[in-house]
Amino acid sequence: MPKKILLAISGSSGTIYAKRILDKLLDLQDQFDQCAYVMSENAKLNWQLEIGDHTYENYPFKLYSNKDFMAPFASGSAKFDTMLLCPASMGMIGRIASGVSDDLISRSADVILKERRKLIVVPRETPYSLIHLNNLTKLTEAGAIICPACPSFYSKPKTIQDLVDTVSDRILDLAGFEIDTYRWGETKI
Repeated sequence: MPKKILLAISGSSGTIYAKRILDKLLDLQDQFDQCAYVMSENAKLNWQLEIGDHTYENYPFKLYSNKDFMAPFASGSAKFDTMLLCPASMGMIGRIASGVSDDLISRSADVILKERRKLIVVPRETPYSLIHLNNLTKLTEAGAIICPACPSFYSKPKTIQDLVDTVSDRILDLAGFEIDTYRWGETKI
């Protein structure tokens, strides 16, 4: 079970996934010691465009500037266990796969990978080019878990939030959280 978790939100469409993760982490606070998050400038713009507000500023977790290389998780000695990169733009994925640590998100991913900790990457792009696939392969070979933002339908989601939760719950499952969610083969309540 993670003790220190980082959510990194890059500038891809799909900020609703990051918002649902933050909302759910509010209810899971007894399962971690520390939670921090960082957003690229494009992520802030997308949040405004897709969600229509600046509520990303209202969470009780520490929000770091993407330029803040003094953030604790910019070093392996801070011992953050898990990093969720959601949504992950292909530009960010490419920089991480190439070892380019030019901002806090890419530096933090580099740290998580070099420390052999859990990096969960949630690409929100379609279709994938060969360059995208090669970069995702590099990250997988380096130890990352690739969890595309592909909703599932077997739980028969009735709302957009239900559909989004099929992805956000899967991400939180992969991160090691104990969550109440639909499981394959269960009867929908």
